[in-house]
Amino acid sequence: MTSGRNAFHPFLLAVRASAARTVLAVVFLALSGAFFRLQVLEHGAYRLKSESNRLRPVPLPAPRGLILDRHGAVIAENVPGYSVSLLAESEDSLLAMVRRLEPILPLDSEEVRRVVQRYHDAPYQPTLLVKNAPLPLVASLEERRTVLPGLVVQTEPKRAYPDSGEVAHLVGYVGEATQEELAGPDSGRPLGAIVGKEGLEREYESALAGADGIRFVEVDAMGRVVREEGAAQSLAAVPGQSVHTTIDLGLQRFVASTFPAGRRGAVVAMDPRSGDILALYSAPSYDPNAFVGGVDPTYWRSLNENPDLPLLDRAIAARYPPASTFKLATAVMALKRGLVNFHSKMPLPCIGGIRFGNRFFKCWTTGHGYLTLEQAITNSCDGYFYQLGLLLGVPDFLQDGMDLGFGDRSGVDLPGEQRPAFPASTAYYDRVYGKAGWTRAVAMNLAVGQGENAQTLVNMVRFYAALANGGPEPQPHILAGAPPSTTRVDLPDSIFAGIRQALVAVVEQGTARGARLAALHIAGKTGTAQNTQYQGKDHAWFIAFAPAEAPRIVVGAIIEGAGHGSGITPTIARIIERYLLGPDSTRGRLAPLLRVPGEERPGAAPVRVGDSAIAGTVR
Repeated sequence: MTSGRNAFHPFLLAVRASAARTVLAVVFLALSGAFFRLQVLEHGAYRLKSESNRLRPVPLPAPRGLILDRHGAVIAENVPGYSVSLLAESEDSLLAMVRRLEPILPLDSEEVRRVVQRYHDAPYQPTLLVKNAPLPLVASLEERRTVLPGLVVQTEPKRAYPDSGEVAHLVGYVGEATQEELAGPDSGRPLGAIVGKEGLEREYESALAGADGIRFVEVDAMGRVVREEGAAQSLAAVPGQSVHTTIDLGLQRFVASTFPAGRRGAVVAMDPRSGDILALYSAPSYDPNAFVGGVDPTYWRSLNENPDLPLLDRAIAARYPPASTFKLATAVMALKRGLVNFHSKMPLPCIGGIRFGNRFFKCWTTGHGYLTLEQAITNSCDGYFYQLGLLLGVPDFLQDGMDLGFGDRSGVDLPGEQRPAFPASTAYYDRVYGKAGWTRAVAMNLAVGQGENAQTLVNMVRFYAALANGGPEPQPHILAGAPPSTTRVDLPDSIFAGIRQALVAVVEQGTARGARLAALHIAGKTGTAQNTQYQGKDHAWFIAFAPAEAPRIVVGAIIEGAGHGSGITPTIARIIERYLLGPDSTRGRLAPLLRVPGEERPGAAPVRVGDSAIAGTVR
């Protein structure tokens, strides 16, 4: 009884009350601290988490910069387009919506696999279904929006190429960035970003791309879109910069329209004074618009399986024996070393060729007799240049060829330019054939542009620009306003004058008479290259510049299987005429390929040594 009464003693009650107040105070302070931490200190983090559950980011692709020609005409532009995406809370939900869309948007198994992969790569972003949706599809989807709560249809800029195949190899195309591309220079770009794949689109991607923006759509707890506009403040996309080029689009179109139908090859036109590329065309071509929004697999297969290789840019990435166009390089080497002048004759007359050892190296005709260097250039005499090659010798020939840039890329600002094939020294022959496996005859074949010598068209045009300029050799470029880069072929002015005179004679009296124009003096050189790859008809070369007195354009062409170089001279003359005298000066459509009597043929056939077949080389 006493202990019970003591438990309710006022003193004990006061102690317990005090302890209870202390505990309550501690609990209240702890709760207050927790509330302060949640609502004040960590307010931003929890609000962001809440917003993340409520909002989904939708990338806003930036409009790519325009690609313009030298006069401001559009080569590549943007037009309105639509993309279709889905917001899903899980892979199962995504696949269910894809199946629901199948009647109006059928996807094959590979396309579905890519859609699922996109979802796993970015589960909180809309998963792209169609990048370039046609308007009828968009209209059908909008009609079904109530049964497709995760549907996101977005307007966005779509790349377009008004001139299509006429500019394909020049401008390239765009496509969705691969994982490898996103991990490289394009790191930081969102999944599904569009990047340049070839041509100018790829070369100047950093300038053209701009910066993507972002907008938000509001979703409910099930991930369904409940509001698309005004859910949160958007970040506007920053358009890409326009790229101004040196291309003359009118000339580019003319080149494409006059290129022989059904032929493979390329044409490059350049201002020799500055290195400005005026036109660059490769055939066969393709439609770069077909790549916008994802290329159709059937079309992609047709391009890759086509034996004519339409994706190959033959202006910069295909290498051909330069044939007789290279005789000017041989002449420059000999003139620079003081071995000959324009009036020099060789020890032996051309009697339809030259005998060396047990082999007779043929000329393209039955014989030219004794010729001077100027006459040998005019008549493209193989017999003369065989002897000039022997006079130079293999080591000096290779050294001079490297010095003239025939072993290097031209440096044109396009991706994919191939390095020419030209031996740097005799060590190449020692390594491939053994020291006893080759002879001085190597120089004979090199002297006429055959043998171990394969050049790109753009690199040969670069060399002829130096001949047109009288020494200065500009680096070819397409970006307008690019800092000039010029090397020099060091020869006296009198020698360059003699070269121009000889090249004018080629057009006026020699193998390029099909290029004669009453209103212009054209200087140029034809070539007929052995088709060692397919053993078919020879490849036709022609490189020319005009006006010969003060050149403002140099045009080079290589047409596969077209036979003699003389057959393509009218085409190049019309391109020059169109550029210098204006559109009204040209004579309309391309005439059939003509052969001018007196065109050169390759002087030596391929000779097989062991397992290697090298065109026209005796070992």
